[in-house]
Amino acid sequence: MGDVNRRALFTRQGKYQARVAGAVIASRAPHSSTADVEAVPGVVFTDPEVASVGLTVREAERTGRDVEVADYEIGHLAGAVQYRPDYRGRARNLIDRDRQVVVGATFVGPGVAELLYSATVAITGEVPVERLWHAVPAFPTISEVWLRLLEARRDS
Repeated sequence: MGDVNRRALFTRQGKYQARVAGAVIASRAPHSSTADVEAVPGVVFTDPEVASVGLTVREAERTGRDVEVADYEIGHLAGAVQYRPDYRGRARNLIDRDRQVVVGATFVGPGVAELLYSATVAITGEVPVERLWHAVPAFPTISEVWLRLLEARRDS
């Protein structure tokens, strides 16, 4: 599907688009179902990994979105030592000021690809930031970065 529509040339996105198309064809989903093109997850498996989903600051500016940016150093998390004692990495969330939902997330560091699914769920589900405060991350893991990003936004 992804190769046919040329929207996002990633295997995972093509599989998602195929599920949506299959559901519509089989009448298991409303005909108004659409593939989400603003929340395409991507990972560059380098050292360190780079993972992102949704908008970047540049894309938000280009489309006229008013966003807040929250940044956090992943190495400050207790769970980061499971990857390396000298862990270095960054996390960034973009929050739409008007709708108060996450519209973009970027992570850089060892093992950050594992943070991508939760970011994709938050973005495609348009989970209000206020609700994200109630999603308790396991301790000590790097998923705790979600709470730290919310705190960084609150404290800025």
